[in-house]
Amino acid sequence: MNDQDIVQHISTLVEEEQQLRKDTAPAGNHADRIRKIEEQLDQCWDLLRQRRAKREFGDNPDEAKPRDVGTVENYLN
Repeated sequence: MNDQDIVQHISTLVEEEQQLRKDTAPAGNHADRIRKIEEQLDQCWDLLRQRRAKREFGDNPDEAKPRDVGTVENYLN
């Protein structure tokens, strides 16, 4: 996955999240999917940051690997 692919995936996820939040169905109907989208977005942003950092320091951005949800979501804890 290159940077453009990651950015496109982020855009797709954001659109889906916005649609779910606009939906008039009861909030609980979409809560799990919205949570999963938020996790995927965090993973995508993390991967994009990794790729950019590798490129900035002369490393191969293709060596960046997606990190698991637990790592990405709990990096401050």
